Amino acid sequence: MPRPKSSKKRLKQSLVRRDRNRAVMSTMRTAIKAVRQATDKETASAALATAIGTIDHTAQKGVIHRNKAARFKSRLTGQVQALS
Repeated sequence: MPRPKSSKKRLKQSLVRRDRNRAVMSTMRTAIKAVRQATDKETASAALATAIGTIDHTAQKGVIHRNKAARFKSRLTGQVQALS
């Protein structure tokens, strides 16, 4: 357990941030999974639009790096385009 007051505050802040980051990551993963599990192109396109917004939001919050977000979006778009 931290002794200095500043260390106690940092511990509390890190716990709050961890919970927030885990929630944002879970939402992003669920959106990505919806795109990957879509069977037809129309459903996948609708899910892709939602997923792109969620991925951008996650990157804006600083939970993931912007290049990682771009990589996710690129790969998902390619997967949707491959559906016929």
